[in-house]
Amino acid sequence: MTMAINSIYGDSQSIYDIRTHAAGPEGSLPLTPEMLRERPSGDIFGMTMNAGMGWDPAKLLGKEVLIIGTLGGIRDQDGTPIALGFHTGNYELGLQMRAAAEEVAKWGGVPFASFVSDPCDGRSQGTPGMFDSLPYRNDAAIVMRRLIRSLPTGRTVIGVATCDKGLPATMIALASMHNRTTILVPGGSTLPPTEGEDTGKVQTIGARFANHELSLEEAARLGCVACGSSGGGCQFLGTAGTAQVVAEALGMALPHSALAPSGQTVWEEIAKQSARAALEMEKKGITTKEILTDQAIENAMVLHAAFGGSTNLLLHLPAIAHAAGCKVPTVDDWERINKKVPRLVSVLPNGPANHPTVRVFLAGGVPEVMLHLRKLGLLHEDVLTATGETLRTNLEWWETSERRHKFRQLLVEHDGVQPDEVIMSPAQAKARGLTSTVTFPKGNLAPEGSVIKSTSIDPSVAGEDGVYRHTGPAKVFTSEKAAIRAIKIGDIKAGDIMVVMGGGPLGTGMEETYQLTSALKHLSYGKHVSLITDARFSGVSTGACIGHIGPEALAGGPIGKLRDGDIIEIIVDRENLAGSVNFIGTNEKRLPMEEAARVLEERDRHPELRPDPGLPDDTRLWAALQSVSGGTWRGSVYDTDRIIEVLNAGMEALTKKKESEAVKSFL
Repeated sequence: MTMAINSIYGDSQSIYDIRTHAAGPEGSLPLTPEMLRERPSGDIFGMTMNAGMGWDPAKLLGKEVLIIGTLGGIRDQDGTPIALGFHTGNYELGLQMRAAAEEVAKWGGVPFASFVSDPCDGRSQGTPGMFDSLPYRNDAAIVMRRLIRSLPTGRTVIGVATCDKGLPATMIALASMHNRTTILVPGGSTLPPTEGEDTGKVQTIGARFANHELSLEEAARLGCVACGSSGGGCQFLGTAGTAQVVAEALGMALPHSALAPSGQTVWEEIAKQSARAALEMEKKGITTKEILTDQAIENAMVLHAAFGGSTNLLLHLPAIAHAAGCKVPTVDDWERINKKVPRLVSVLPNGPANHPTVRVFLAGGVPEVMLHLRKLGLLHEDVLTATGETLRTNLEWWETSERRHKFRQLLVEHDGVQPDEVIMSPAQAKARGLTSTVTFPKGNLAPEGSVIKSTSIDPSVAGEDGVYRHTGPAKVFTSEKAAIRAIKIGDIKAGDIMVVMGGGPLGTGMEETYQLTSALKHLSYGKHVSLITDARFSGVSTGACIGHIGPEALAGGPIGKLRDGDIIEIIVDRENLAGSVNFIGTNEKRLPMEEAARVLEERDRHPELRPDPGLPDDTRLWAALQSVSGGTWRGSVYDTDRIIEVLNAGMEALTKKKESEAVKSFL
């Protein structure tokens, strides 16, 4: 025991060289009699601590700006990791935060910094960590709001974030700051490897090895080289990339700031430019509520459709709208916009050419896509943006800017790719076969609706009319773990329809099932297999995969009543964005739709269906609160008024029950 203690404490003598007092900072606080009489003690003590941390006391009256980010890990000055972050997306953010802080100080402001790091959906795929993924977003937004309000002398907030949950959390927090000046700095993109696979495809090396489609040596090498740089979000237009696009489309981020190559000069410069913009907006009195409007929300939905964005934004954009006090988009709104907005961007994972996101940035990014959309009359151009100018003014600048010309030329010089092959005109996109982004199938298995990224169904399995049709037997799984095992051991065959139930909020915290969708995409027979689930998908998911099925199985949804061998019919019209998903009987007996619905209604739920036994109490609480607040189709938010209403009703019911029991006991 003594030897163990000695090895911990060592024998360093330098620890005894200590001081018990010090002189404190030079100078004096810039106080006035009025400040001492009228300001709260917290304001004055805050200045004391600012001086104690080393800020020049003479400069303490500058505008206070909070820079709040999702930084993770500890990075040495040369970039060498001292401690790893959860993912590349938060590892380099300290560089952007530093650049923003230095710019604030340069203009006489007083920068503060705070951090709420975020998890990685890729790291937690198929693990219990996924139980915390979506609930984390709500928790982080709450913590960020509390931190923002904890600097009461600051009126300006700069958010710096990159990835799947940290970026939506930051956007929700900023959107809640109605009367403060806010701006969002997107954390950019990881570079693709010169030779290798992107970070979406590389997540399938286990499934491909298990199916003898990849050697051990190939898997080991591909897994090592997938990240071409140490920072940024994944190289595909998943949830991270889509959220960056949406932030810019909302006007929360500067034009041409989404998807920049992480760690490079342009990426750091975006942080400096954002700091200058924030100070300028604060000077003009422009606050968040003037930027985040119903029209801005609709612009973001339009850009989501034009880019072919992640279906996870159907969870995040409604939550941002709710926080901003705007109209919360409904399924009908998403459907309406997707039917009128053409997809214009050829990018991973949607194709037709799988360009990485850094090429989208070089091709002109969000403003370049907007130039095409404005010609179609699909944008609200009079909305105010983070430049302090309207979207119309921003686009007029962009169209003739040196920035646009030079970056588009760099794409040709570096990669030999023409910008118009990445971001297309509507006519070119139509000629190349780009279809709109998402469809919302309904039917007796999804009476509340579901979602499929119909643009990324392999065209070779659709009919000549653009309609995907699949009728086949169900292979039912009550956990993702069982489903991925079936794929790895060869129990899934072409023609099967995989059913994964119990993956909604009540079962797993609404886990992301990218293990499954990625395996199906990259296995030779995968395009001939469909998947339906009440869980959600990664933004990089593709194929005939229908998620967000509502109601979820554990809330009584009919998907929870399916059995192996049941026949399911899936129809998805990729052109007209209409679809259905129905139980139609068994091999022995096909049923008319009305009778099939009745049979499902009368069935008991699957005997093995239950919440995952490892589901944390934190996530169970989140699931209950978001369910009361409207559930996943309202963004899995916390509607405080509704929650209080339900709690009060419950307390009243419990009181009446106790009174009734007391009366019965007395009698």
